[in-house]
Amino acid sequence: MSGGTTQLPIAVFLSGGGRTLENLLRHRDEHELPIDVRLVISSRAGVRGIEIAQNDGIETLVVRKRDHDDASYSDAMFEPVRRCGAKYVVMAGFLKHVLIPDDFENRVINIHPSLLPAFGGQGMYGHNVHAAAIERGVTISGCTVHFVDNQYDHGPIILQRACEVRAEDTPDSLAARVFEQECEALPAALRTLL
Repeated sequence: MSGGTTQLPIAVFLSGGGRTLENLLRHRDEHELPIDVRLVISSRAGVRGIEIAQNDGIETLVVRKRDHDDASYSDAMFEPVRRCGAKYVVMAGFLKHVLIPDDFENRVINIHPSLLPAFGGQGMYGHNVHAAAIERGVTISGCTVHFVDNQYDHGPIILQRACEVRAEDTPDSLAARVFEQECEALPAALRTLL
């Protein structure tokens, strides 16, 4: 890390393979992204995202939504974040809906695989987003980094990156192109928060 750079303490919420976490750690190590990942919370046990965190020496927790009602789920997710001193939470492929406490307003960041407000809302994640974009006939898609509020894919936008939708695209080929944009957009958004 270059001298005098302040590191942004973050926690990461994930549900699966950890590709977004892996990308953030790569940007930290190879491109001097000034982040300090203090905690990773997964909604499921035994996922690759936990393994990536543990291999990097990051504290991990598994908090399953089915073990909680809405209020206690929010507490179970955010109390460990408060304890570890993270300033922001990054949702990195986190597929559960969690209520955002007042003290985390504009402190929870998500990346969505479309140019919001297009192709957002309940049920719009992963493959569904790209299939909907192709079906609608859009010629540009991309990703949106935004603050999370208590509505799906709704909070204030931090930044967006676009890519073309090609005539021959399938949901998978479009997803790959959008993910390339996500890999640049999220680190860029975190730099703006410093």
